[in-house]
Amino acid sequence: MMKLSLKNNMVIMLIFSAIVLTAPLWLEPIGANYPDLLQKFAIFGIFAIGYNILFGLTGYLSFGHATFLGVGSYTAVWSFKLFTMNVIPAIIFGTIMAGVFALVIGFISLRRSGIYFSILTLAFAQMSYSLAYSVLTPITNGETGLQLSSQDPRYIDSLAGVAVEAGLPSTNLFGQLMSGYSGFYFCAVMLIIGFYISLKIFRSPFGLKLTAIKSNQNRMRYTGFNTRPYLLTAFIISGMYAGLAGSLMAITDPLSGAERMQWTASGEVVLMTILGGVGTLVGPLLGVGIIKYFENIFSAMNESALHETFNFLPQSLENFVVAITRHFVGEGWHLTLGALFMLVVIFLPGGVMEGITRLVRSIKKMFGVSEYDSDDKVTASSGDKS
Repeated sequence: MMKLSLKNNMVIMLIFSAIVLTAPLWLEPIGANYPDLLQKFAIFGIFAIGYNILFGLTGYLSFGHATFLGVGSYTAVWSFKLFTMNVIPAIIFGTIMAGVFALVIGFISLRRSGIYFSILTLAFAQMSYSLAYSVLTPITNGETGLQLSSQDPRYIDSLAGVAVEAGLPSTNLFGQLMSGYSGFYFCAVMLIIGFYISLKIFRSPFGLKLTAIKSNQNRMRYTGFNTRPYLLTAFIISGMYAGLAGSLMAITDPLSGAERMQWTASGEVVLMTILGGVGTLVGPLLGVGIIKYFENIFSAMNESALHETFNFLPQSLENFVVAITRHFVGEGWHLTLGALFMLVVIFLPGGVMEGITRLVRSIKKMFGVSEYDSDDKVTASSGDKS
């Protein structure tokens, strides 16, 4: 069984890696293969994978994960300012600092469960945003945001004799600039590593304990099982994923502002996870892809684009359709997202992954293949080996 599990994990990772690394090719037909959007897919994918470890496995709904996203981003920019433009220290510092914040916030928030836990995390998110925006301005640079400057000391680069660039310096990985497709592939490698760790957690005894806590935490407590260390560990791991995502944001765009710590950023990752499928490995990534692609398409549309889209209709009908749909594009694209989210929650409570599962079952029925047949084959083959 262990060999079979390792083989399955290897197959999953090979398929996942191939899909991620070839994304610029198969996303080209739908116009989603340019570097900035690909970087968003990878970065928010990491954010959603980490959030799913907490929400998907334990059922604890946090509205404060934007705090760790912002902490990772701010820490990475300070790493660029003080030490080096190399991205490795920035990622390490950003992820660790987010983990420290997650330890403190989780230790306090996990004293409560349910809606009270969610409210506590929301309160921490708003406090963090207010501190970053107006109180800790020497550290965060307030509403302007923390930015790089040609006057920054960068001690490690100075000691290593790295040549000073004209204008603002660029992030790099041992000389390779982290812009364009180079930046995407670096984020993609981080996504693959993050997905592998998530896969191991989901299929580990630790992950099974988290699932048991989600199923019936009170029963586990009555049996003398202390659930808090496991919940706190999951919260810290999830926070570190968010810190890694924040660090990657700073790597691809060396600017960190307080808006990354707003509760709306936490709400966005909640939507991504629910839309794709809570508690599934791939679901949150599908949610990220859908939301970020829709954001890219609908937020850029205007009335002129709508008229071009519906110009095959009679003039009066075209004007009527545009008059209605114009409220759902541009700055109002969130209305489209809200409508899509409601439809998914109403008809597919398990998210897009539930829809895919239903589709696969329908195809199997169409070809006369049942799930029990495949189970019998597995049982028979294992019996023959024994």
